[in-house]
Amino acid sequence: MATTPGRIRPWRYLAGFAGIVVVLYALVAFTGDRSFAPKLGIDLQGGTRVTLTARTESGQVPPRDQLVQAQAIIEQRVNGLGVSGAEVVLDGNNITITVPGDQGEQARSLGQTAQLRIRPVVGQPIAASPAAPPVGQGTGGATTPPAGQDTGGTTPPAGESTAPAPSGGGAQPQSQGTGPVVDGAVAPVSYSTALAPAQQQPTPPPGGGEDPAKAAAIAEAKATRQSTDQVTQQQALLALDCNAPDPLRGYDDSSLPLVTCDQDKTAKYILGPTVVEGTQIASAQASQNQQGVGYVVDLSFKADGSKAWGDYTAAHIGEQAAFVLDGEVVSAPTIQGALYGNTQVSGNFNQQQAQDLAGILRYGSLPLSFEASDAQTVSATLGLASLEAGLIAGAIGLVLVFVYCLFYYRVLGVLTILSLVLSGLVVYAVLVLLGRWIGFTLDLAGVAGFIVAIGITADSFVIFFERLKDEVREGRSFRSAVPRAWVRARRTILTADAVSFLAAAVLYILAVGQVKGFAFTLGMSTVLDLVVVFLVTHPLVALASNSKIFGSPTLSGLGAVAKIGAQRRRQPRETAGSGSGTSKGA
Repeated sequence: MATTPGRIRPWRYLAGFAGIVVVLYALVAFTGDRSFAPKLGIDLQGGTRVTLTARTESGQVPPRDQLVQAQAIIEQRVNGLGVSGAEVVLDGNNITITVPGDQGEQARSLGQTAQLRIRPVVGQPIAASPAAPPVGQGTGGATTPPAGQDTGGTTPPAGESTAPAPSGGGAQPQSQGTGPVVDGAVAPVSYSTALAPAQQQPTPPPGGGEDPAKAAAIAEAKATRQSTDQVTQQQALLALDCNAPDPLRGYDDSSLPLVTCDQDKTAKYILGPTVVEGTQIASAQASQNQQGVGYVVDLSFKADGSKAWGDYTAAHIGEQAAFVLDGEVVSAPTIQGALYGNTQVSGNFNQQQAQDLAGILRYGSLPLSFEASDAQTVSATLGLASLEAGLIAGAIGLVLVFVYCLFYYRVLGVLTILSLVLSGLVVYAVLVLLGRWIGFTLDLAGVAGFIVAIGITADSFVIFFERLKDEVREGRSFRSAVPRAWVRARRTILTADAVSFLAAAVLYILAVGQVKGFAFTLGMSTVLDLVVVFLVTHPLVALASNSKIFGSPTLSGLGAVAKIGAQRRRQPRETAGSGSGTSKGA
C-alpha cells in the first residue's frame, strides 16, 4: 500500500527537536563561561566611546580616501583584537570607536599609527630626566671616537637590561626591558656605511594649513631631532622632554637619524636611519617569553624585509637595534646572530599589551596620525528605556496575535502559541552561544529583527493552516487533509523564507553599524523558523488530527469549512441518487 504524501511519524520529529534543544542548552551550561545571559550591545549595557581626530603634517584637512582606508584598518584591528560588538564610524575628520562593556582600554590602542621601523642604536641611551647636564659634561667617562669610526653598535653598559633577538633556528637567551643608563653620556658619532638604505616617506609640505603652529612644531622637531649634525643631535637629546607630546609622532623621516624616547618615558636615544620598514612585516603573533617572564611579539618578514634584516644583523652582531613604533622605542635588543628567520620584540609586555601590539602590527600602519583621545563612558539608560518600551510594544502585539489565533484557529491557535514559545527557547540558546563563539552582541536593532522574524514565523503557520482549511473545504476529513495540506504549503513556506533570508543576507552585506545586527537576527530567525515549522508545528498538527478530542470541528476551528466540505460530499451522492431513480422509473 502506497504511503500518503506528507504523512509522517510525529513523535520522531518532536524527539529530534527535543534533542536539538537539549544539545543547545547543554552547550550553554557546560561550555565557555557558563553564563545563561546573552552579550548585550552598548545601547543595552553601556560601554566606552573613543573619538580619534585625524591630523596631517601640514594641518590641512585629511584626504577622504585616507580616512576611509584608516577606518578599514581600524575595523580589521577591532576584529583581530577580539573586541566584540564594537563599531567604527567615520564622522567627518574623526573616527569614532564604540565598544560595549568594559573593553574600552582595548579601544584606546586601536588608533595607534603603527609605523614600525627598525633603527640602529647610536651610542648609549641616557636617562630621561628634566634636568639634563650641559653638552660635554657627562659623568659616564665616555670618549669621543676618532672621525670616521662607527659607534652605532655600542653595547649597553652593565646594569642595562636588553632583549636580544632570536635567530631563525631558535630563541636566544634574552631579558626584558630597555632600562635607562643614568650616568651615560652621548658621544659624537658618524653613521656606518653598512646600514641598508631606507626609502624616504613622502610628506606634504608644512604651512598653509588650518594649524600653522602644529606644522611649525613638526618642522622644528625635524630640524633638531632629525639633524645629521652631531652637535645638534646632542643638544636635541638633552633638551628632549619625554613627558611632553611628541609632534613627530607618525611624521619622522625614515631616511634620517632620530632622537627619541622609549615608551616608558625613562630613556632617550639617538637612532640611525631605518634598516627595515614595518611594511615588510608578514605576520605578528603574541606569545609567552620562553627565556624569561612576560610576553613577546614574534615577527616574520616578507622576502625583501627578511633579506635586508638578515644581512644587517649578520654585519652588526653585538650591536643594538631599536624597534621603533610611532617614533618611540619599544625594545632595543642586542643582536646575537644573523637573523634570516623569525624575530622577537620584547619590551616588558604583559599578555594584553603583547596581543594588542601584535594585532596592530598584523594589519599594517594607518595612513594618517590621530590625536589621542580619552575614552568616554556611555550610559545604557537610554537604551534600556528604549528596550523596555520595545518589549512592552512587542508583548502587546504578541498577546493580540495569540488572542486572534485562539479566536480564529482555536486548537490550531494553541499550537501556534506553543510553537512560538519553543522557537523562543531555541533562539535564546543560540544567542548565548553566538555571544561566546563569535562575540555577537544583542542590541536594539537586533531585538527589532527578532520581532519582525516572529511575524515571519506566524506567517508560516497561517500558510499551513489556511491550506489545511482549503483541503477540509474540499470535503476531506481533518486527518486526511493534514498530509495533503502540508505537501502543498511546504513549498510556499520554503519560498517565502528563502526570500526573507536572501533579503537579510543582502542587507547584512551592504549595511554598516547596527543595521548589520538587525539583518543578522532576521536571517538567523528565518532559518530557525523552518526548524520549528518542520519539526514542531507540522508534527503537532498531525497529532491533533489523530485525536478525537482535538480533531473535533468545534475545537479545531474547522467547523465552518467542515460543513462546506460535508455539503460538497453530499452533492455528488444526491446527484448520483437522482440519476439512478430516473432510469429505474423509465
